[in-house]
Amino acid sequence: MRPHLVVSISGHGFGHVAQTAPILNALHQRHPEIRLTVRSSASADHLRSRIHAPYTHMQSSGDIGMVMISPLEVNVQESRAVYRAFHADWAARVTEEARLLRELQADLVFSNVGYLPLAGAQQAGIANAALCSLNWSDIYRYYCGDDTLSRQIQSCYANADAFLRATPGMAMNDLANLIPVAPIADIGANRRDELNRHLKLSQQEKLVLVSMGGIASRLPIENWPRIDGVRYLVQASWQTRHPDAIILESLPMDFSDLLASSDALICKPGYGSFVEAASGGIPILYVGRPDWPESSALIEWLQQHGVSSEVSLEALQQGRFAGILGEICNEPRPASSTPGGAEQVADWISAKLG
Repeated sequence: MRPHLVVSISGHGFGHVAQTAPILNALHQRHPEIRLTVRSSASADHLRSRIHAPYTHMQSSGDIGMVMISPLEVNVQESRAVYRAFHADWAARVTEEARLLRELQADLVFSNVGYLPLAGAQQAGIANAALCSLNWSDIYRYYCGDDTLSRQIQSCYANADAFLRATPGMAMNDLANLIPVAPIADIGANRRDELNRHLKLSQQEKLVLVSMGGIASRLPIENWPRIDGVRYLVQASWQTRHPDAIILESLPMDFSDLLASSDALICKPGYGSFVEAASGGIPILYVGRPDWPESSALIEWLQQHGVSSEVSLEALQQGRFAGILGEICNEPRPASSTPGGAEQVADWISAKLG
């Protein structure tokens, strides 16, 4: 009988999919006989754009994440209320999760980084593991305090067969089952010549990809002054009318190839953005996010492995970054590298499935 891997992926931003998809792609290349079910609240289109292995998609929310006011600001009060509601009938919720996983006949539950699937698997006696650069018990504790809920969440991670912590990531010193793994990224192909022909751009023009990591909000790009020779790749949902904006979805290539073909990335601190851009040698201009507890680990890693500079939120909103952008675009670009974390985790899963 084909082994069945049931994968839970948080829809809280694009980073969780960016970490998980390269693992599933590597695993399928080695073991095409493994059956995949992907449970996620991320959009079906986004999952398909990243996961190239065949899978069954189930709409599911195995975690809450945090309720966001914007890509940079957490609504602490509402987050606390949502967590309390989620845990009010926790025992019944876990029992229902265990029933579902038994019904799916899962051989291994792999979660990035929802804790309910782990708790359900543990109750059902199914092998289970978490993977991420963060965990929700540490995030919840940072904003809402160390209470019964934080300890309940932490126990789900602590009782997993392993917590595979992607590099860069939070310390997670209270997890005895922690296994650090190398950075994980899907590096696209540089198709800039093709892009220049498609957009009728000269070799001198700069393409800057703008992405805030999948959190529902936007930058006021229409307020940005024009910078001679600079064009911006922006998602359609932002509905910007800046004369130098180009809609991402109108281009005949996926996000990874567009990033690899760009001259710079403007973003917030986020795992997928930082690791994919730095590994591809793409300069990064990022807005600070000092209140997000994962940020310091991401920024420290980026400063060691990529070309980057920080810009204030006010400067970013007003488009006052031409000088900094020019500086990082003119720095020597490091050679592209392929991180080995996806292969490491695929090895671990292969061994666990036997």
